[in-house]
Amino acid sequence: MKIAISFPPLESVKGVPLLSQNRQFQWFSSPTYIYPMIPACAATLLKANGFEVFWDDAIAEELSYAEWLERIVKEKPDVIVIETKTPVVKKHWEIINELKVRSLKSEVILVGDHVTALPKESMEKSLVDFVVQGGDFDFIVLSIAKKLSETGELEGGVWYRESGEIKNSGAYNLHKHTLDELPIIDRELTKWRLYAYKNGNFKYTPGTYMMSARDCWWGKCTFCSWTTLFPGANWRVRSVAKVLEEVGQLIDLGVKEIMEDSGTLPIGKWLEDFCQGMIERGYNKKVVMSCNMRINAIKDPKIWQLMKLAGFRFVLFGLESANQTTLDKLDKGLKVEEIEVGLKMCKDAGLEPHITTMIGYPWETKEEAQDTVNLAKNLFKKGCVDTLQATVLIPYPGTLLYKYCQENNLLNFTDYDRFDQREQVMRSTLTTADVKELTQDLYRSFLTPKFFIRKILSIRSFKDVKYFLKLGVKTFGHWGDFKN
Repeated sequence: MKIAISFPPLESVKGVPLLSQNRQFQWFSSPTYIYPMIPACAATLLKANGFEVFWDDAIAEELSYAEWLERIVKEKPDVIVIETKTPVVKKHWEIINELKVRSLKSEVILVGDHVTALPKESMEKSLVDFVVQGGDFDFIVLSIAKKLSETGELEGGVWYRESGEIKNSGAYNLHKHTLDELPIIDRELTKWRLYAYKNGNFKYTPGTYMMSARDCWWGKCTFCSWTTLFPGANWRVRSVAKVLEEVGQLIDLGVKEIMEDSGTLPIGKWLEDFCQGMIERGYNKKVVMSCNMRINAIKDPKIWQLMKLAGFRFVLFGLESANQTTLDKLDKGLKVEEIEVGLKMCKDAGLEPHITTMIGYPWETKEEAQDTVNLAKNLFKKGCVDTLQATVLIPYPGTLLYKYCQENNLLNFTDYDRFDQREQVMRSTLTTADVKELTQDLYRSFLTPKFFIRKILSIRSFKDVKYFLKLGVKTFGHWGDFKN
C-alpha cells in the first residue's frame, strides 16, 4: 500500500501559506518553510511498519497546482494524508472533491487542529474518507492504514463513512502511546533539505526542527489552536536519551542549527540532563539549539547559563500583550512585572530572546494595544530582546477564545477563508486598519539608534552580517503582509 503525505499547493495572491507546525496560520509574502514534525513522524512510522511512503510537499517544492495534480494522479497512492487549518480547510475540501471527481481511487485522510475541533463538518462538506480527531495523527493514521490493509483495527479518534453513514471509532486517547515508541524521523524520506534554508529562525544553515514533547506543559492559553490537539493535562515528553540520539543523527546529516519546537521546552531535571548530555557528548560544539520557552518558567540564572553552555542560541517567548487584563483572559499565567525580568535574565546569559506579540483583542482599546507596542520598543531599547514577531489575533474553532466569541456575539463573520490575519475577525473598538497599523508598528519597534549600535558591535563574522540582512528582508516582508 502506497501512502502519500501531501501538502497540495494553495495558490493565492496573498502569498505562501504557513501551515504545518504553525500554531497560527498566515500567508507570507516572503516564503518560509517549516519542517512538518508530526507528518514526518507519520511518514517514518508508516515506513517502519512496511508501508510505501511518498513525501509530497508541493508547497515547499514550489510546484503549481496543475503540476502537483498531474504528479499525484501519476503516483496513484492508495491513501493521501492532508493536514489542514481553519483558513484553508475550504480549499482542501475543494481539492478532495476534485480528486474524487477525477476518479482517483485514493482514500483521503484529513488531520490537524481544525478537524480535531470540528470532525463531522469536513465529512459533511467534502468527500473525504477519514477525519482524524486528535494530535497524535501519526499513530492514528497508522491504525487507518492497518485497517485498510486488513492488518489491524481503528484506534479511537477516527471519523469515517460506512454504508452511507458518518461514524466514529470512539474517543481518542493521547495516553495510548508514549512518544518513545516513535522511531527517529527518517529525514531523507521526508526531504528535510526543503525546509533547511528558507526559515528566518535559522542563523546557521542547514537547519531543521525537532520536538521533544507534545506539546506545551502549560497548555492553557485560550487562543492557541494546538491546545485543541494537545491539552496541557495530556502533556508528554520523550526521554533525554532518545532526544540526544536524534541530535547526534542530525549532526551526522550536517545540520548546523536545530529548532526544538515543542510548545514549551521541558524544564527541571529533563532540561538539566539534556544540557549536560549535549556538553558531555560534545554536541554543543557541533550544532546550535533554539527553543520555545515561557517567560517566567526559568527563575534561576544558572539554568540559562547552562543552556548557553549546551549550545542554545535563540529562545522564543510568547509575550502576547503588555496588559495584565489581557494576559489573565488568555490564561497565560504571566504577570506584566515578570516580563522584563525574565527576558533580561535570558539575555544576560548570552542568549538571544525573541518575543511574539498579538494585536486585535476584542476587549482592548487602541490605547491599550499601543501599550504592547510601547513595551516592545522599551525592551528593544534596553537590549532585553533581539527579535520580534507580531500577528493579528484569530479565534480558531476549538479554542476557548472561539467559544468566548460565540458566547458574547463577537465574531464579525464566520467565513473560514477570512480567518487569515488579513482583517479583524472579532468585534472591538479596533478597525482592520487599526489592527494592521499597530502590527506594523510592532515590527518597527526595534528602530532605535541603541538597537542598531548594539547589533553593529555584536558582529563577529560574515555570518552575523548575512543573518542580520536576512532578518531585514523578513521584516520588510512582514510589513507587506500587514499593509492596508
